[in-house]
Amino acid sequence: GDWNDGMNRVGGAGKGESVWLAWFAIRTIAIFAPLARDRDATRAERWLAHRENVRAAIEREAWDGEWYLRAWFDDGTPLGSAANDECRIDSIAQSWAVLSDAAEPLRSARAMQSMQQILVPANAPLVLLFTPAFDKTALDPGYIKGYPPGVRENGGQYTHAATWAIMAQAKLGNGDLAGQLFERLNPISHALTANDAEVYRVEPYVVAADIYSVAPHVGRGGWTWYTGSAAWLYRAGVEAILGIEQHGATLSVNPCIPSKWPGFEASIKRGGSVIEIRVENPDRRQAGIATATLDGETLDSFPPKIPLDGCNHRLNIKLG
Repeated sequence: GDWNDGMNRVGGAGKGESVWLAWFAIRTIAIFAPLARDRDATRAERWLAHRENVRAAIEREAWDGEWYLRAWFDDGTPLGSAANDECRIDSIAQSWAVLSDAAEPLRSARAMQSMQQILVPANAPLVLLFTPAFDKTALDPGYIKGYPPGVRENGGQYTHAATWAIMAQAKLGNGDLAGQLFERLNPISHALTANDAEVYRVEPYVVAADIYSVAPHVGRGGWTWYTGSAAWLYRAGVEAILGIEQHGATLSVNPCIPSKWPGFEASIKRGGSVIEIRVENPDRRQAGIATATLDGETLDSFPPKIPLDGCNHRLNIKLG
């Protein structure tokens, strides 16, 4: 059930454990339990008890000192540990520590610092899935080792996962880092010059699912027109950075933007409503709403929530 299906033999005997999948299960239960409670309260409470047990187990067993482990093999050998020669740190176990809303805050912040330091190389415009790539290890994680090092899920940039890093940094309030990561994933950034385009070698106007990370193919694009990655990058930009999210019949706005941005404007059409949004950033902050008005009236509750009631609305926000 793990997202990285190339790791299909990490738990082939049914005893291996995925730390990422544990974070994901925790988040899924948090979303579904309130929906289930009115229909089957006993079941919902059982889910929530399991969620807490899983959370406690991760914090007890999966913290590696500077980041979270990725998994354990059937025999208990860790994966994604500083003790590993290959796949020492994996991106999505760190991103979902934040996105799950469940990890110990100081640990999840440190894990994202480690992700940024190790998986965002200074010498190439990439956001790696993990490093080092599988190559000579005696461990058998699965068909992922059939890819050359640095290709696709084997330690390249897998853009779908990289978008989760954007979302996690934004959730932590790190607008500068979220913006930097978004610029790296933006396909236009890989073809700004003729030399860049010759390295990238795929269309600069669609999102590539993967980009190679090991010489002699560093920076070369892989699959394109891969809508899973495109949809997640769109969400990362609109929901995580601009902070515009729909929740049922309301729209909330809680930006986390690069400090160099003076602000932004957006026009959203939903449910018969047109919402005009203007965000100003005079003090060059990354996040935090100082004041907001909706249709000229001052709000005292943040983030602002706008009803999708078929009427038009104007929201003005000042960060600070």
